[in-house]
Amino acid sequence: MKIFVSQLATETNTFAYAPTGRGGFEEYGIHFGDASTRVPESTGAFMRFLRDLIEADGNEMVESVCAFAQPLGRTVRAVYEELRDRMLADLRAALPVDAVQLMLHGAMVAEGYDDCEGDVIARVREIVGPGVPIGVELDLHCHFTELMRVSADIIIAFKEYPHIDGEDRARELYQLLKDTVARRVRPTTAVFDCKMVGLWHTTREPMMGFVKRMQAFEGRDGVLSVSLGHGFPWGDVPESGAKLWVVTDNDPAQAQAVADLLGREFWALRDATLSTTVSVDAAIDQALALPEGPAVLADVADNPGGGAPGDSTFILKRLLERGVGHAVIGAFWDLGAIQICKDAGIGAVVDLRVGGKCGPASGDPVDLRVTVRAIVNEHEQSAMGNRAPFGVGVWVEAANDVHLLLCSVRSQVFGTDAFTGLGLSLADKRLIVVKSTQHFHAEFAPIATKVIYVATPGAITPDFANIQYKARDLNYWPRVENPRAN
Repeated sequence: MKIFVSQLATETNTFAYAPTGRGGFEEYGIHFGDASTRVPESTGAFMRFLRDLIEADGNEMVESVCAFAQPLGRTVRAVYEELRDRMLADLRAALPVDAVQLMLHGAMVAEGYDDCEGDVIARVREIVGPGVPIGVELDLHCHFTELMRVSADIIIAFKEYPHIDGEDRARELYQLLKDTVARRVRPTTAVFDCKMVGLWHTTREPMMGFVKRMQAFEGRDGVLSVSLGHGFPWGDVPESGAKLWVVTDNDPAQAQAVADLLGREFWALRDATLSTTVSVDAAIDQALALPEGPAVLADVADNPGGGAPGDSTFILKRLLERGVGHAVIGAFWDLGAIQICKDAGIGAVVDLRVGGKCGPASGDPVDLRVTVRAIVNEHEQSAMGNRAPFGVGVWVEAANDVHLLLCSVRSQVFGTDAFTGLGLSLADKRLIVVKSTQHFHAEFAPIATKVIYVATPGAITPDFANIQYKARDLNYWPRVENPRAN
């Protein structure tokens, strides 16, 4: 069996301050058919996993484009079309193929394309025809569109947030594709529009239990797969929002019945699952009231993984104003501050202006006298089993045992080695502030006395009821108490 595989992924914040250009993809590497061998522990990790899986079965994998960019604004049209068209050209050259397995995000938006994934899948379908199964794996922060549904045979989303189950879902999708090729199953999909916008952490109840509830339906009564696409709140496109879909073996009625059942169960959990954030001062108060540290504070609104710049100073400023010490905060995306530190060298004491550079959502710059403690030219961090680049990483220490991590490649904090990889200790700190919404949780929760989610005026505000949508309709919870009645 010959399987065509490709990955093209970014998450688009349509409210972001800048577009996603070719440079955003180049920071993580654009690879044309060799990602699985050239970068198997970073950008090519998904391709490497699938190659091992497929070849262990004695099947052939045709590897095409592998490209990822950190979330930002709409992808430049020419960049999207270049990567898409290269993938499609590779597919034509590979024909005939028995199946197609794609790793897409689900919330990629480009200039002129509100639904990049739907566009890609539809064009793949035109090339392979109706008889070749197409399987797609999506991030759970996806916009599940009708064009995606009718163009693919099987679509599966991650179930966990943070996304620790990407390989499990890839294996599941591969097996279903094999069964489809062998005519053991005939997938059909039905969807339930939850009419909800939000973030749902699966690291705590009741969402932890709801994931298990979805999985309990899989593998019985003809149900092949159940997915809940949480949606990406800061993607203003017509078909955004949370949706639950079910794939069955040639049983549309069963697919719709299970989708409706689970969709209504998810709706019933809306108040209990609503993410809670507190103000900066309340978060600091909670942290200082703990008998021991460290408390981990998540700067959720300045998460580069959601399209934020990663240079807001709201929490840093309050720590300094309140004289709070024994703290570490990062990672700040600040190319100018990094260059100053590199020029000064390790051990130098410099007056440094940090952050506040990308717009109102970044706050005001903060001026500090710091000592440069470490400079690593190719700094990286663990990222849910893979490696993610930080570019140049710089550790600086300010007065009162306050430490900052600076990076030249904009990225949220995933792993504790974002800090410890520079030699910075975390065990002796009272507060650890991470610019991340939830992916930090896998590594930081085990070392935290408490995890606190902090609301700041950043670029991805969690005020879901008041996001300034123009493209999608406004009939959704929590903006509307009961949108299903309208």
